[in-house]
Amino acid sequence: MKLKFWGVRGSIATPGPTTVKYGGNTTCIEIRTDENDLIILDAGTGLFQLALTLFPELPLTCHLFITHTHWDHIQGLPFFIPSFIPGNILKIHGAYDPIARRDIREILSGQLQYCYFPVREAELRSKLEYITLKERQTIEIGSTTVTNILMNHPVLSFGYRIESHGKSIFFTGDHEPLFNIYEPADDEYEEYNQFMIQKNQSILEFIRGVEILIADTSYTLEDYPLKKGWGHSTFDNNIALAKAAGVKKLFFTHHEPTRSDDALERAFHEALERNPRQPGDPEYLLAMEGLVVEL
Repeated sequence: MKLKFWGVRGSIATPGPTTVKYGGNTTCIEIRTDENDLIILDAGTGLFQLALTLFPELPLTCHLFITHTHWDHIQGLPFFIPSFIPGNILKIHGAYDPIARRDIREILSGQLQYCYFPVREAELRSKLEYITLKERQTIEIGSTTVTNILMNHPVLSFGYRIESHGKSIFFTGDHEPLFNIYEPADDEYEEYNQFMIQKNQSILEFIRGVEILIADTSYTLEDYPLKKGWGHSTFDNNIALAKAAGVKKLFFTHHEPTRSDDALERAFHEALERNPRQPGDPEYLLAMEGLVVEL
């Protein structure tokens, strides 16, 4: 397998001179299987740049997996050029929203209303297929499998494990380790504490042993107290997760949009100083737009 980062910022695209090195586009990751099947994780603004590279392959079949439907993870979808061209097939996978009671098609179709975008879904010329996923459902794409697990974020959100020919990748999407929302004196505290421990452990076991972990790392230890409950993690939490899960490489992504490249590197190096690598620990890297990694 081979992966390429097309967008690594979180919340909002941040083009400009202070984000040139790591990139200003929001989340989008391209994965190519050994058979050259195209899998895309999330449809942030980086999806447009990916689309521009696909013309030599048309007509194509694209398998898009949406972690969740917050705008920074879907904004690029109306601009995915192959969806305008006959002969292409776009298979879009994502979660049902139990609050709004809408499936993945109903949610994403909202972007293609005239008040938001000049082209309606009915006017797209490619074949769109929507697959609303259940938790732990596995999708087979040739010899590759993509399996999801429910993560912790303020909307129903999936992390995805991709496995092919003995190689594996896990992408958290947006995720915050569960913490107890009750006070110790509350009646619900102990019951929720057991749920929290079990859920965090189930995610760890789901990730265990992957070659590459790509993890939402929006915050530093200094940021986190003011943003607890917002659904994002820290450098230190993800280092602990990667060590416990026995992964080989950890890529920090979903970079805080107000953090310049220089500030991002400072935060990264400070985290490594607090968590020096020991023999057998994962390799730690900052996700960078345009970076290609082969497994």
